[in-house]
Amino acid sequence: MKDAKSTAATGNKFDGFTDEERAAMKEHAKELKAASRRGSKDDAEREVLAKISEMEEPDRAMAERIHAIVKASAPALTPKLWYGMPAYAKNGKVVCFFQNAQKFKSRYATLGFNDVASLDEDTMWPTSFALTELTPAVEARIAALVQKAVS
Repeated sequence: MKDAKSTAATGNKFDGFTDEERAAMKEHAKELKAASRRGSKDDAEREVLAKISEMEEPDRAMAERIHAIVKASAPALTPKLWYGMPAYAKNGKVVCFFQNAQKFKSRYATLGFNDVASLDEDTMWPTSFALTELTPAVEARIAALVQKAVS
């Protein structure tokens, strides 16, 4: 790994975080402040629903549907914002999250799972899934994954 001086000397430019990544970090700082003042689980869910309502289609429809699937499949999970994304936590730790495509200018939305999710299978397993459309089969798979993640 090169240090900053040698990188500059060779003309390679380190751009650091993208504008979208910096914005996500700023959102996370705001979320932490809001969480310390928050009154209830209902307030957190309202914040998640408000964030979803700001999304563009088709991400908004996917996020709304995933929110409903997570609530039905794992009612013990608490909705919360995490780096500006709808997320669902158990004992304060994010288990899964939805990242809309526009957030990082991606060609697909993502359903991700953090390390606290119980999805372990052998020595390798997926922790995120690209989403382009929610079909009944995909919705059933998401419900099963969320249930397994909290088991």
